Order: sequence, then C-alpha cells, then structure tokens
Amino acid sequence: MLRQYVGHFGEKLVRRRPLELRAERPRAYLNTLDLVALGVGSTLGAGVYILTGELAKVRAGPATVICFLVAALSCVMSSLCFAEFGARVPRSGTAYLYIYVTVGQLCAFIIGWNLILSYVIATSSVARAWSYVFDNLIGNHISQMLQETFSLQMPYFLDRYPDFFALGLVLLLTGLQVLGTRESALVNKVFMGINFLVLSFIILSGFIKGDLHNWKLTEQDYALDTSASSDTSSLGPLGSGGFVPFDYEGILHGAATCFYAFLGFDSIATRGEEALNPDRSIPLGIMITLFICFLVYFGVSASLTLMVPYYLIHPESPFPQAFLHVGWDAARYVVIVGTLCALTSSLLGITFTMPRLICAMAEDGLLFRRLAWIHDCTGTPIMAIVASGSLAGIMALLFEFRDLVDLVSIGTLLVYSLVALSGLNLSKQEKTEEKMEMKSLCDPINTIPTRKSGQIVYGCAFLLVLLLTILSLVLAWWPSQVFSGDPVLTPVAVLLLLLITGVTVIIWRQPQSPTHLYFKVPALPVLPLVSIFLNIYLMVQMTSGAWAQFGVWMVIGKCDVSNSITPSCLASRKSRAILFSKTYFG
Repeated sequence: MLRQYVGHFGEKLVRRRPLELRAERPRAYLNTLDLVALGVGSTLGAGVYILTGELAKVRAGPATVICFLVAALSCVMSSLCFAEFGARVPRSGTAYLYIYVTVGQLCAFIIGWNLILSYVIATSSVARAWSYVFDNLIGNHISQMLQETFSLQMPYFLDRYPDFFALGLVLLLTGLQVLGTRESALVNKVFMGINFLVLSFIILSGFIKGDLHNWKLTEQDYALDTSASSDTSSLGPLGSGGFVPFDYEGILHGAATCFYAFLGFDSIATRGEEALNPDRSIPLGIMITLFICFLVYFGVSASLTLMVPYYLIHPESPFPQAFLHVGWDAARYVVIVGTLCALTSSLLGITFTMPRLICAMAEDGLLFRRLAWIHDCTGTPIMAIVASGSLAGIMALLFEFRDLVDLVSIGTLLVYSLVALSGLNLSKQEKTEEKMEMKSLCDPINTIPTRKSGQIVYGCAFLLVLLLTILSLVLAWWPSQVFSGDPVLTPVAVLLLLLITGVTVIIWRQPQSPTHLYFKVPALPVLPLVSIFLNIYLMVQMTSGAWAQFGVWMVIGKCDVSNSITPSCLASRKSRAILFSKTYFG
C-alpha cells in the first residue's frame, strides 16, 4: 500500500501538462515595438534608480559596471531559452507553463512559486522606492511623521518604521486591478519614453560632470571626505580603494544581486497570445529589451560612480543626491520625475502579471483552487489579485526591500536555470512514440528524436545539473586551492570537468527536433549548460541568511501544494483541455 502511494505521488511530481489550444484566441494587437516597450518598462524600475546606489556603495564600488555585465551575459544566455519557448509556445504563462509542458509538475511548482516570490517582493520594493523618492521630493516629511508616530523598537529584520504610504500605493493599484483596469500599450510607451529620456540625461550628465579620479580613490581621499563630513555614519566602507575596492568576490556577489535588476523581461512571454506574430516578435522583443536594459544599467552605474565617490553615495536616493553633490540642484527634480514614471510603469507591469500567474497555478491545482475564481462582470481573477496585493502590501509596509534582494536573486537564478534545462530537453523532445533501439549513446541510429532519446537527454541533463552544482561549490569555496594545484581539489575539479564534457557529448549526439522555427537556441547543448553553470555559480555566492529565507519560502510552498493537489483537481484539469497538440514540439 505504501509503495503504491509513493509511486502514485512520484508520478504526480513528474506529470507533464498537456498543452491545450484555446477555442478562441484573444485578440492580437501587440507588435515588436509594443513588446519591447513592455519589457523595458517592466525592467527599468527600482533596479536602475535604487539598487545601483546600494551596489556601488557597499558591494562593488565603480566595478558595479562589471557586475551588470556579468549578470547581463548570464541573463542573455537564459533569455535565448525564453525566446525559443516564446516561439514554440505562444501562450500566456511564461516560465511556469514552459516548465510544466516539458519537465513536469514538481519543477513547474518550484518555478511558479519562486516567480510569485519575485513578483511579490518586486511589487513591495518598487512601492517602497516610490515612497522614498516622493518623500525625498517633499523634504522627508512622510518618513519623519511616521518615525515620530511609530517610535516602537522594530526587530532587526524589519524596517525602522512601517511605511503606510507604500502600503496605500499597493492597495490602490490592487483596487484598480480588481475593477478591471489595466495599462494600455500607449500609456506604457509614454511612461517608458519619459523614463528613457531621463536616464539618457543622467548618463550624459555623468560624463559631463564626472571625474575619473573617482574610479581610483585612495585612503587619503577617504580621510579627507571623512574630515569634511559632519555625518561620518553616512559614509560607506572604503575597502581597498581603486576601481575594484571590494575585490572580485564583491563583483561576483554584486553580479548575483544584479539579477534582481533584470527581472521583468520575461513579462514579454506572458503576452504570447496577444502578440501579432509571436514566433518572431517574442524572441526579438526579449533580445532587444535585454540589450537596451544592459546599456542603460552600464551607463547609469558608470555615471553615478563618476559623479560621486562610491562611499558617499546615498543608498535610498542616489541620483538626486548625486546631482546635489555636483552642484546641479535643479536637475534632481528632472531625475525624480523620471524615477516616479519608471517606478509607476514597473509597478503596473508587475501587478498585472503576478495575479495571472497565481490564477494559472490555481487552475492547475498547484495553489488553492479559490484563487482561480474569475469575476463574471470584470473578467479579472479577483481572489488572486486580492491575495497577491495584500501580501505585497504587507511586505511593503514592514520590510526594507534591499534586505530581500538576495532572496529574489536566488529565485530568479533558479528560474533561469530550470528554463535553460527545459530548453535543453525541448530541443531533443520526441517526435514519435515508436520504440526504436539505439546503437549506442553517442552514435544513435535515428535522426529524429524518439522516446528513448528523450529519456537519455532527461537523465543526462539532471546528472549535469548535479555535476555543475558540485563544481560550483568547489570553485566558490576553495578557488585558490583549485588553481594552485592542490593534490585533492585540483584532480576533483578536473574529474568533474571530464565527466561534464562526456555527458555533454552524449546529449549533443542525440537527434534534434527537425521542426522549423523562426528562432532556436544556438550552440546546443553548450550554451544552455554554460547558462546553468553561471547561474548556479552565482547562486552559491549568496549569503547563508538569504538561503535560510529561501528555504522558509519553499517550505511554505510545500505545505500549500500538499493541500492543493488532489485527484479531483487533476481530473478537472484534464477535462478542461480543449485540444491537445504536439505540433509545438515537433
């Protein structure tokens, strides 16, 4: 009996969701430019205006530009897998749906649960950032009033005072979503255009008013600024000075945190059903969005660290204070207007996407079924909107978002890794159900994927993830010993590389799906594997506290999904399927 129960539960964990075609496809009206505007508007939010200052001050200094470069390279590799999925599966649901139809239920839940975490924290952090910027504009009267009113001693993991302004902003947008209000493509373009103009102004100002000496600061400069400052507690650490003040470990940690800044480009994939030509516009939209965002992040972080010594950067309002530092007092109001437009656009995009993901998971039985209820009049998932908005509002009220950035980055890196893994499996998906024997693992007879070749790829892919994880841990914990020829660690690293190479060759030799697509991931299977390795290596750079928070979040999700998955949910989901199709996978 126990064996049968365990077997049935194991089957549910690896069950893949059959892709169903809707009887009526939503009206398509988004072209490539609309998708790029949506992606850029969702991505260039709190990350560019707030996170840049925090990274430069305490983690990387002027080398923040390298952090964004490393994060962008890894993100581009993952985005190529997103782009192929968008071309193959033009359906709403983003990474959650992609994983469900290719890998199975367990990985799909992990993806969806971490995306919910990312969206909730992103919503609360953007609301917090909006509150910081607006409060700074009116002379910090809101924060002073709240601190005087709520002077209770807050625990260390909470903010100094509850931010009711951020709570009210989240609840306002939640109410608008319940009423069926959503941003149009035109309004999103306007917000994004203003934001882009302001960011261009910041970049040009940095190169005009910047000083290259700020990229090679010394202890004498730090001592001089300390003696000139009346509030030495506001100064950040000097580190070792120069361009890389916190060594390359700071760059790696900063790059892992920078993944938070790129959260948002996957919102393009959620509009697959509304795109005019999804197999072409989604890949183009994702790649153009990432390229634009990287250029902006690189230019803005360079501008900020050129205008102000990194240890003098104001973490909560870096750019307005930077213009005050260089004597351009009036420019800070231009920056504040752009900041508010960017944060509003980002907040609208996140609050629209998050309830749809929750509703999709609830329909599939991976969350409480009541969250999937849609109001007959407005056509909106009211329960999902209220639940997500309430949770995001509470977090915006109590938590300081920079303390949760690492937690979001872990979830984002995990999502990107599983998408890359699915992209690797998808390219080898079986074309036919016929059972054909393989002559050998590295020299198969068939040129068309079969069930046997698919099973080989699945097994090898998960083995590679294990090997890459072990290699990342070895390189992260004992890098100097590995490269100095340690008699134990160096042979272990070499053996792991040989095993990874051998398993990669086995995957490479398996037949690939011949289905013609406008876009496919290049350099298979090397590029997805490099993406997975970079993501895992950056994940192990996170602090133990961030991993503890991540573990708590996953335990909460495990309890939720254990109560949600029932045979009746699975049966009802199966009965709702309209038409199953394998044409997307060749």
